[in-house]
Amino acid sequence: MSEIVLDIETQNTFLDVGQGNTAALKVSLVCLYDYGNDSFKAYRENELASLWPILEHAERIIGYNSRYFDLPVLNNYYSGDINKLPQLDMLEEVKKNLGFRLKLDDLAQATLKTAKGGNGLQAVEWFKQGDWEKLIKYCQEDVRITRDIYEYGKKHRQLFYTDLARHELRPFPVNFSLPVKTAAPIGQNINLTLPF
Repeated sequence: MSEIVLDIETQNTFLDVGQGNTAALKVSLVCLYDYGNDSFKAYRENELASLWPILEHAERIIGYNSRYFDLPVLNNYYSGDINKLPQLDMLEEVKKNLGFRLKLDDLAQATLKTAKGGNGLQAVEWFKQGDWEKLIKYCQEDVRITRDIYEYGKKHRQLFYTDLARHELRPFPVNFSLPVKTAAPIGQNINLTLPF
């Protein structure tokens, strides 16, 4: 088992389907980083069946706003309940410790001194244009930034944000530790979510 860092892009937006209507969003691309083999992978909508075993065997799925966006959209395609898989939504940890939400790009600029190379609306346009090269590059870059923020927070137990009122960087604590759990017998490390 290993941790997975995940990000999705969609074919449409909330402007098309109504705010918060994740059930009507369609996946264009899922990109992930797999700690088990130190690799990035990309899955188009018609390749999602190959993604499920990876997520089911993951020690934890790591994302940014993944609990309320990425995983609910993926759940439209999954026969079980993907929301029951072990996960860390770093945005929840940010909000818990700061009292407000931050964009991934703002967190990346303050903590890593790097910025994203686009936005979700551009990704939808790249999908519509059939520009898979740009779409994959953008999604994998989001995964890399998410992974690097996770690594920084795990190592230093803090991240940074820009305090706009004081015009300064400010640290805040985070806890990205894996929950303590009893190890499953060898060969039984799978997260089952189908109702029986």
